[in-house]
Amino acid sequence: MPILVIEDSRFLRLALERILIKAGYHVVAVGDGQEGLLRAQDKRPDLILLDMMLPTLEGTEVLRQLKDNPITKHIPVIVLSGLSQKNEEKLKTAGAVAYFEKSLLNLDKDGSSLVQAVHNVVDELRGVEDTPRLLARAGISI
Repeated sequence: MPILVIEDSRFLRLALERILIKAGYHVVAVGDGQEGLLRAQDKRPDLILLDMMLPTLEGTEVLRQLKDNPITKHIPVIVLSGLSQKNEEKLKTAGAVAYFEKSLLNLDKDGSSLVQAVHNVVDELRGVEDTPRLLARAGISI
């Protein structure tokens, strides 16, 4: 299951990639918002981990464009941010399925809270009818 990580911090990007690969996921990682949008359209990942503070295009704009695009609107997005959770409801309203403060991720250990959130999203995806998502990934709108 491919996961797209859009994170400008090289250290955090590599840590997320390492943890998710260890958990059994295929990971594509990029360092800015514009490249993230291109990769989301090109790779059509099953899940996106999105930082909010990005070069070239901020995370809120990336989230908006992902959800406005028929090719990517069905891809669940987990937001990662260094900011407090005061923006959580706003981001969920904008289309994010989960929100994590970076300081609470424990990536220096096993990142278990993030891995569990990824597992939960993946389990939810597997539990729903896949036909609309598969059609959307193929570029067919219904």
